Amino acid sequence: MDYDEIGDYYICKNNKKLIFSKTIKRKSKTGYISEKTVYTCEDCSSCSYKSKCIKGNNSKTPLEERAKNLETSKLFNKLRKKDLERVVSEEGCQLRMNRSIQAEGSFAEIKQDMGFRRYLSKGKQNVWAESILLAMAHNVNKLHNKIQSERTGKHLFSLKNSA
Repeated sequence: MDYDEIGDYYICKNNKKLIFSKTIKRKSKTGYISEKTVYTCEDCSSCSYKSKCIKGNNSKTPLEERAKNLETSKLFNKLRKKDLERVVSEEGCQLRMNRSIQAEGSFAEIKQDMGFRRYLSKGKQNVWAESILLAMAHNVNKLHNKIQSERTGKHLFSLKNSA
């Protein structure tokens, strides 16, 4: 649905306005309080998209008498837009490219090159200690390879432009 920031309303597929009706505050199990804004359609009585638009068959109110309600979090939408801008920026593309190269390769090297198939000890603390030793060994091996190939000054791969 299209959102009009100036008028604070949404426009549905049938060109009807969904106007602000109320604000709901919910508290999660972790204690986080989320604030959702509810928008309700002005008139859904003669809408041809009503059966596809309004979900939920367990309501006691018949479909003909119901109106479309849309719950959205303005804070979440704002943060999502900000994150999307960061992800599609030039630096974000470079970091994503390097992450995809580095993370999968690390697991592959640990399994294949170092021959790691299973933990040798039991218990959370022992497995944690073994994981730390494995990560340290992997990092020392990476540093050794960088020193040998004289690439100690480079941290990230250069950004490649794709079509």
